[in-house]
Amino acid sequence: MKNTISHRVADFLKNFPPFNFLHQKDIETLSEQISIIYKEKDSIVFSENEETHNCFYVVHKGAVTLRNSQENDILDRCDEGDIFGLRPLIANENYQMEARTYEESILYAVPISIFKPYALENRAIGNFLIESFASNTRNPYSKSHSGKLYGETIGNETLDIDKNLLDIQPVKYSKKLITCYSTTTAKEIAEIMTKKNVGAILVIEDKFPIGIITDKDLRNKIVTGEFPITTTARLIMTTPVITYPKKMTITQAQMAMMKSNISHLCLTKDGTANSKAVGILSKHDVMVELGNNPAVLIKAVKRAKKAKQIKPIRDSIMQLLQGYLDQNIPMTLTSKIITELNDVCIKQIIEIALKKMKTPPPVKFAWLALGSQGRSEQLLHTDQDNALVYEDVPEELKEATKNYFLELATHVNKGLFEIGYDYCPAEMMASNPKWCLSLGEWESLVYHWITNPGKNEVLLSFIFFDYSLSYGDRDLVNNLSDFIFENIKANPVFYIHLVSGALQSPSPTGFFRQLLVEQDGAHKDFFDIKRRALMPLTDAARVLILFHSVKSISNTPERFEKLAELEPHNSELYLACSYSYKALLKFRTKQGLLHHDSGQFIALEALSKLEKIKLKRTFKTIKELQELITIRFNPSNIL
Repeated sequence: MKNTISHRVADFLKNFPPFNFLHQKDIETLSEQISIIYKEKDSIVFSENEETHNCFYVVHKGAVTLRNSQENDILDRCDEGDIFGLRPLIANENYQMEARTYEESILYAVPISIFKPYALENRAIGNFLIESFASNTRNPYSKSHSGKLYGETIGNETLDIDKNLLDIQPVKYSKKLITCYSTTTAKEIAEIMTKKNVGAILVIEDKFPIGIITDKDLRNKIVTGEFPITTTARLIMTTPVITYPKKMTITQAQMAMMKSNISHLCLTKDGTANSKAVGILSKHDVMVELGNNPAVLIKAVKRAKKAKQIKPIRDSIMQLLQGYLDQNIPMTLTSKIITELNDVCIKQIIEIALKKMKTPPPVKFAWLALGSQGRSEQLLHTDQDNALVYEDVPEELKEATKNYFLELATHVNKGLFEIGYDYCPAEMMASNPKWCLSLGEWESLVYHWITNPGKNEVLLSFIFFDYSLSYGDRDLVNNLSDFIFENIKANPVFYIHLVSGALQSPSPTGFFRQLLVEQDGAHKDFFDIKRRALMPLTDAARVLILFHSVKSISNTPERFEKLAELEPHNSELYLACSYSYKALLKFRTKQGLLHHDSGQFIALEALSKLEKIKLKRTFKTIKELQELITIRFNPSNIL
């Protein structure tokens, strides 16, 4: 006879992740073991710091809030089909938040012991659960949590990066191995672990791992009296050691620990027990890295009420960036993730600034990111380049409206400074009245640049034409973009001036292909990778993309990829330029992280021969690209 209740449970679950990754037969088998729980409104499902239950929960009807009980902040709300309470499956730790019914609710309690094998065997389920746990999000794949961070468009295809995000994020492990020998006594082992403040010690023989002892082993085997304190490691260690290669992602580490029900992983040179141990990875290490997951960082930024609360989060973003570079994650993906994290920080600073204003904005406005930030290429902490555009108002309201937005911009620029963005030395910021204008005023200024293209006007247009919307009304930005393209088309000589300006960047190499360094100033004898390598590519891509009247693409590699589509006969060169730019940006970012600066100026003597060769390889494309635009636009025609 069929269990009609379990079949109803199965029919419900099959519509929601992660259960929709299962076969129907498996869902039906699982549903037979699920308990149905009724909770009245405002009932506690579990409390903060409560010992974890032997199940996690699915909301069938009603709603459940997850909150920080100390600050009483609601962190999330779970509705029909959402899951919560994953800690016993992932972390084996007490609950870190309170779950309370928001209204009368019916919950399904899914036993951990029954569900765990499905999570281990089905990669899609494992990824979903770990991502949900990491972000404290009931459904990390839902539309409400989607965005640029979880989608990368290539041509007409969209890559669903969300389901692989933790597959690419590396975990940092401890390289300072605490080891002992098989003859070391339990007493000595306890003393070493206490002194070094670690939860596990590796037992080695000829530098190879032969066993591991955790604090749990000491509790279960020594403290209980099963073995005397003089017992040697050989008798109490767990052997053989489960080993893995040192390059592990969060998903791999979590799944490995879940699969073997262990809290520490031994990492070796080749991933086997027959090679030298290089590190040890604890469950705590994984939990720390989960806290640096992009989805977690975004939620943390959005909860910040003051700028100073965002500053440490930006430090975590830099740690994430370092991890991506160490893991050799593609620069396109790295750039997109870090850019979106930075954008979220900027948006939250603007939100905080708006709350400081006495009244709401009098008209619609848009905050523009300029320069490298506008191109989504600002990975390191650099200075600010931004502007503000607002709707046109009648003459009698102009002064009051401008004063409002200047005050707002001052709050925003100060907030950005507090989280790590230095003030622009040239004051190219929205708090400067020259960069805080109405749409009509911006159009007049841009028209002046285009019709009177002197050296200063071309320089300003270079910076301004790379803008992107950070916050506010998109129609204002689209109207300004339309105006720019219409007037450039009506004034073709402006292209010649842009080309001339683009060709002013100094050459990266001399006659004998040696890298040219600065001859004087504070950075004498340093190589300027920004001016000599990145800027020539950036400037050329801008000129060419404007020539084709392509809107909404400001990122330099993406501009080159679009140009490869528009000009198939030059596609090989453009794709090479895209690759070169990403390689140079990665090189600069690594140098900046290494020296804790912008990475612009590089000490050549500190580079290896291979690094210098890699740099020089990218310069061939710069020369060919500049030759192409010189022939096409013939800047010598300028009177």
